[in-house]
This record gives sequence, structure tokens and C-alpha cells, in this order.
Amino acid sequence: MATEGDVELELETENSGPERPPEKPRKHDSSAADLERVTNYTEEKEIQSSNLETAMSMIGDSRSLEQKDKQEREKELAKVSIKKEDLELIMTEMEISRAAAKQSLREHMGNMLEALIALTNLFVLSQTHS
Repeated sequence: MATEGDVELELETENSGPERPPEKPRKHDSSAADLERVTNYTEEKEIQSSNLETAMSMIGDSRSLEQKDKQEREKELAKVSIKKEDLELIMTEMEISRAAAKQSLREHMGNMLEALIALTNLFVLSQTHS
């Protein structure tokens, strides 16, 4: 008497088609696998170094673009005229260096009030994070 599993086995045998000849034992399978591993490793290493070169190139391009933008921004800021009185007032009231006071005034197009507000906000932020 056939069990349920036996019936399925018989159906699979009937549907499998023509019989295949038994496979010949493969010689040097381990050597082929070793060679495959070595070539895969080498290919991965080449891809990784290619990706690294591309990434480094992109970083270099990005840095040079940032540097160029920064230089252009500095040129634009240098064109902004500032009043000596405004500079002295900001230096005295905020107790900051001449360079920092100039930078703030230039970033705010010579507007002393905006420069003072920005510096005050920076001071408050630095005190809350300390």
C-alpha cells in the first residue's frame, strides 16, 4: 500500500522526462574553487580601489570648489565699506577683535545694528552650550 509521500515520489519520477546519464566525477574541484576565490578577491580589490580613486577625486573637486567659493565670498565682503565709528563701537561693546568686528560688519553689509544682533546671538548661543 502506497502512502501519500510515495504517490508524490512516483509522480515526480513520471514527470522528470528522459533519464540523465550519471554525472562524471569532477577532478580538481577544490582547485577550481580556490582559483575562483582568488579571482573574485582580485576583482573586488580592483573595484574598491577604483571606487576609492573616484571618491578621492570627488572630494578634491568639492574642496577646491568650496575654496573657490570662499575666496569669491571674501572678495565680495572686502568691497563692503564700513564706518570706523561702527567698527570701534562693536569692538568696545562686544569686546572682540578688530578682525571679528570687521567680518561681522561686512557680512551684514555695513549695517551696525544687524552685526550687533548677530554677534549677541552668537554670544548667547555659546553661553548656553558651555
